[in-house]
Amino acid sequence: MPYIDGFVIPVPADRQQAFIDHANTVDAVFLELGATRVVEGWGDDVPAGQHTDFARAVAATGDEVVAFSWIEWPDKATRDAAFEQLRDDPRMRDMPMPFDGKRMIFGGFVPVVDLKV
Repeated sequence: MPYIDGFVIPVPADRQQAFIDHANTVDAVFLELGATRVVEGWGDDVPAGQHTDFARAVAATGDEVVAFSWIEWPDKATRDAAFEQLRDDPRMRDMPMPFDGKRMIFGGFVPVVDLKV
């Protein structure tokens, strides 16, 4: 059964290209370790909500854009094995992040509906 990792990330607006460069490097490793697809989205229409919203969820400041990303895996076992390998992967050590990783939110999800055209 497929498995999805989702991420919401506050990124300084002036660091968009650094975010894209970082994503291209890291995402290639995810694909190498078994991911079937990685999508990185740059906030374009992210409205403020009355009670909560993406920006508040990650404590984004006025000069930050919310990025929304996901990784598709063939199954949770492949994802778990990949994340175990990532812990020791020298490419991941000391890699500068163009955002505050402490405010990134993430989680793993089991798809329950998957509609396609």
